[in-house]
Order: sequence, then structure tokens, then C-alpha cells
Amino acid sequence: MANLRIKLVKSLNGRLDKHIATAKSLGLNKIGAETVQPDNPQTRGKIAKIAYLVSVTEE
Repeated sequence: MANLRIKLVKSLNGRLDKHIATAKSLGLNKIGAETVQPDNPQTRGKIAKIAYLVSVTEE
């Protein structure tokens, strides 16, 4: 199964509480933090919700 490398590129300061919670559920808490998540519909949905805060590359 493919994986996605997700990197937080913008700050969480001043964002909606739901967007902060989504970022933390992906394991992102600081600018520059990276995580590897499985490529599935749940992860894609989370990324879509905070797409303006993250960059995504496929592994």
C-alpha cells in the first residue's frame, strides 16, 4: 500500500479549532513537522480539510 509524506508548512496559530485538531490527529504540531500516513480515504479527507496548511508527497 502507498504512503503519503505530509509536512506542515504554515502555522496553526489563529486557525479554526477543527483544523488544529485535524493537524494534530495527523501528528503535526509544529511548522516543519513531517509524518508518514497510509494513503486511504480517511487520510485524504483530513488532508483536504487542511490542504492550505500542508504539503503532500507520495512515497
